Amino acid sequence: MLPARIMLAGGFGLVLAYLVARMFVTPAKWMMKTLVNVAIAVVVIWTWDRVMGPTGFLIGLNPVTAGVVGVLGVPGFLLVLTARVLIMGW
Repeated sequence: MLPARIMLAGGFGLVLAYLVARMFVTPAKWMMKTLVNVAIAVVVIWTWDRVMGPTGFLIGLNPVTAGVVGVLGVPGFLLVLTARVLIMGW
């Protein structure tokens, strides 16, 4: 049987390894989710610009609009549309 000190050190090491792994995995998941959302936002804005191009009501695909729509989702898309109307008019 191992001494209690070694068993405690091993248990502490396992807990520490778990916490360190979790510290790196959680932000990685968040970053991947954000990147996927921004990629979807790029497709949505690009599609909007292609469909609405003949009417002249373009949003403009750039990192700011893609980031806003990617992070905020549908409210972000409505925010970008509203900003476009308020700044540039219909």
